[in-house]
Amino acid sequence: MSLEKERYPIGKFQVPTQISQQDWQGWKQELASFPEQLTHLVSNLTPAQLDTPYREGGWTVRQVVHHLADSHHHSYIRFKWALTEDNPVIKPYDEKAWAQLPDVLDAPIELSLEHLRIVHKKLVHLLDCCSQEHLKRSFIHPDGQVKTTLLENTGRYAWHGRHHYTHILNLLTKRGWRNPST
Repeated sequence: MSLEKERYPIGKFQVPTQISQQDWQGWKQELASFPEQLTHLVSNLTPAQLDTPYREGGWTVRQVVHHLADSHHHSYIRFKWALTEDNPVIKPYDEKAWAQLPDVLDAPIELSLEHLRIVHKKLVHLLDCCSQEHLKRSFIHPDGQVKTTLLENTGRYAWHGRHHYTHILNLLTKRGWRNPST
């Protein structure tokens, strides 16, 4: 498998030219179900398995789980900024540096799994309350001054969950640590 395929096993996120109601509903459903799916995938792993990188030079399963909680928390805050400010410039964070902090390297994954569960419940509830006009609101990422609507960001974070879930699933399957059909 090529390094690019290992890094992006489901491909890079592509914003659809036209985002349909079906896309929107699917993304919300993915966000709602993701924490439980991830918990099911990683809940029986040993400490040694959690501390195994998903690819050569990549993060460990433990780091990926903690990264998901950190990243999705940031996304939730970005939603709130965009709903309360006009095109706010968001503050990025150095995810590689965050992945080296003690709470990511050593903490039990249950902390981040519970955090994800709560953040996703809050996010999906917020999304259920958003009108089409709300979803057109946007924020600006300072790297490249990229403007992102809340509708696009919903898809991006549904993709982000699948992206890292697949990293972990591929490792578990490759190592024979789980039955790929379960």
